[in-house]
Amino acid sequence: MVPFQGFPGEKTVSDYSSHVAAPRDLRQWLNQIALPSFARIAVRPGEEGYVEFLTPSFVADSKPRKSTLSTGRLLYCFSHAAILDPRGPGLAAARHGLDYLLRRCANPEGGFYRSLNTDGSPLDNRCDLGDLGFVLFSLGWYHRASGEKRALEIAERTMRFMEIHLASKAGGFQEDTLGTLPRRQNPHMHLLEACHILAEESGESASAPGPWLSRARKLVDLLRRKFIDPSNGSLIEQFDADWVPVTGAGREPGSHFEWVWALLHHRRLTGDDSVLPIADGFYRFALEHGVDSEKPHLAFDAVDGTGQILAATKLMWPQTEAIKAFVARAEFLGDSDAAGRIDTFLDLLFRHYVDAETGFFCNQVERDGKKRVVEMPVRVLYHLELALAEVIRWREKARA
Repeated sequence: MVPFQGFPGEKTVSDYSSHVAAPRDLRQWLNQIALPSFARIAVRPGEEGYVEFLTPSFVADSKPRKSTLSTGRLLYCFSHAAILDPRGPGLAAARHGLDYLLRRCANPEGGFYRSLNTDGSPLDNRCDLGDLGFVLFSLGWYHRASGEKRALEIAERTMRFMEIHLASKAGGFQEDTLGTLPRRQNPHMHLLEACHILAEESGESASAPGPWLSRARKLVDLLRRKFIDPSNGSLIEQFDADWVPVTGAGREPGSHFEWVWALLHHRRLTGDDSVLPIADGFYRFALEHGVDSEKPHLAFDAVDGTGQILAATKLMWPQTEAIKAFVARAEFLGDSDAAGRIDTFLDLLFRHYVDAETGFFCNQVERDGKKRVVEMPVRVLYHLELALAEVIRWREKARA
C-alpha cells in the first residue's frame, strides 16, 4: 500500500469536519482540489490502470485485481475533468486509462473482461452488462474531451457485440455472458446515459436521430413495459430471466433519482414528453419514502416496495443522484422546490461525506450521519463529479 503523497500527514474518515458547507465555487474546487487529488492517487507511476480502492486512511489499497467497471468509470471522470479544466491533468490521466482498457481489459474475441489480475491477465472472463455500459459512457466522454474518432468507432463495435451476445429474447440485455440472475434495471439505466452521450457526440438530435437515439428509445420502452410498479409508480430493481419481478426485492431511492435525471435528458434529446409522468412518479416516491424525515435528511440505501425502510444506512451515491434529479427538474421543468433543495443537499454532501480539503470522501454513513469506517471505491468519484458538474453547468447556464 502506497500512501498518498499530495498532502502533509494523513487524514482519516474520523478527521472530517462535521460543520463544513459546500465550497462556493464548485468548478474551482473540482479543478484545483478534487480532480488533481484523484489523478495523483489513481494513476501510479510505473503501474498500469487505476488504483481501485482507498483505505479509510486515504491510502491506496493495492488489491490483487483491477476491473473494467472501475477503469470505465475513472476514464469518464478524467475525460470530464479535461473538459472542466483543459490545462489540468485530466486528459493525460484519461489516456492512461484508455490504454489499459484497450490493451488489457479488452477481450480479443470481443467485449471486455470483468476483472484482471495485477499482471494484466484475465481474472474473470465474463462480459458484464454494467461494465459495458460504463465503457460506452466513458468512450463518449473521452471523445468529447479529446476529439479522437476512434472512441466512437470502439463504442459502435462494443454495442454491436452486446446486441449479438447479450441481447435477451425477453427484451433488453442479460446481466452477463453467463446469464447471471437476477436481472436488474440498473445496467440498462447506465446504458441509457451512454446512448445519450454517444448520440450527442455522433451529431444525432430529435430532428436527425440515428442509431444511438434509437437504442435509447428501446431502453425507455423497456422501462415502461417492465420496470415500473403499477401500484405506486416506483422502480423495480430485480427480475427473473423473463422480467418477472423478484418477490421481496427492495427499492433504491438513488436509482429513482438517477432515472429522473436520465429521463429528463432523454426528453431534451428526443422531445418525448411521454417520459414526464414516469419521471414524476419516480421523483415523488423517492422524496416521500427514500429521504429520511429525521436529521440529517439524507437518502436511504434501500426501502421496500411500499416505502418502508430496509437499509437505514446512507451511501454517498444516492445523495449525488438526488442532486442531479433536482438540477434536471429545475432546469427542464422550472421546479422551484427542486431548485431550493440543491444547496441544502450540497451542504449535506460536504458535511457528511466529502472532505473539502482533499476531495476524498467517506462512502457511507449511519442513519444519524455518523461516518462508517469503510474502504472507498475510487470509482464512486463518477457519482460525485457528475453531480457537481451538473450543478456547475446549470448555474453557469442560468447566469449566461
